[in-house]
Amino acid sequence: MAQDSSTRTLVSQAQLSRGKGRYVYWTLLGLVVLGFTLVFIGPLYWMVTGALKSGTEIAQTPPTLFPENPETGNYVNAWHNLDLAKLLFNTFYYAAGAVLFQLVLDTAAAYALSKLRPILGNVILGAMLATLMIPAIVLVVPQYVTVIDLPFAHLDMLDSPFAIWLPLVANAFNVFLLKRFFDSIPEDLLAAAHVDGAGPFRTLWSIILPMSRPILGVVSIFAVTYVWKDFLWPKLVMPSPETRTVSVGIYAFSGGTAMNEIVAASVIAAVPTVIIFLIFQRNIMSGLTTGSLKG
Repeated sequence: MAQDSSTRTLVSQAQLSRGKGRYVYWTLLGLVVLGFTLVFIGPLYWMVTGALKSGTEIAQTPPTLFPENPETGNYVNAWHNLDLAKLLFNTFYYAAGAVLFQLVLDTAAAYALSKLRPILGNVILGAMLATLMIPAIVLVVPQYVTVIDLPFAHLDMLDSPFAIWLPLVANAFNVFLLKRFFDSIPEDLLAAAHVDGAGPFRTLWSIILPMSRPILGVVSIFAVTYVWKDFLWPKLVMPSPETRTVSVGIYAFSGGTAMNEIVAASVIAAVPTVIIFLIFQRNIMSGLTTGSLKG
């Protein structure tokens, strides 16, 4: 019987069981995995241990692998000196608004393109996807000009959360991601809802959205992490100390604050996103890999 194609790999089972092939294979695999692990975990380890070092030790060359005298007080000092509670609250607020706007508007756009099929829908989708080819840095100047003088309304949105929320709504990648998921929902379900008298909005609310929880979770995670890690745009549109995000706030205090406290603040700022990923990683993976639904 022929070997199942689903179990075939670059190295055959016969080669692995022949002589030293098995030991060479597992040795190389272990070295590759270890190398990638060090590349990804190394900076995180340096950040966590650096937050426990003194100012002299963290600037020492060559750096020490372990803190000689761990100073847990660096985290307390960073929390109070950098006003991290206010910075984290601002970032959570902006992230929550970004999630709400993207879920409402991007979902509506994807539903219209996928199921309602408007005139020139494919042209609109193609134009949206074409914007993904434009480097993000090129859009900074026109977006900033729009923020300081909103067309028609002539509003200045500096230090307003809408300066962060509105540019995030026009996210072609999320619209495309949602549309692809909606395309996989069988048309028979929508036809049955139409026979029962459900309109487009009721179909979206009662059928599409409950079946789309995995992909909606993915879009939410993308929105949260984007706001959390973004630096340049919040720095431009949130110049006031009261409206800064956590990344901008840490940078603003870096000039007059000890380096070990800055590193400790970075650790605290990274913890929420790590926790969110650990909690919702199953939803993220299922949302990204779901490509079809059974009827």
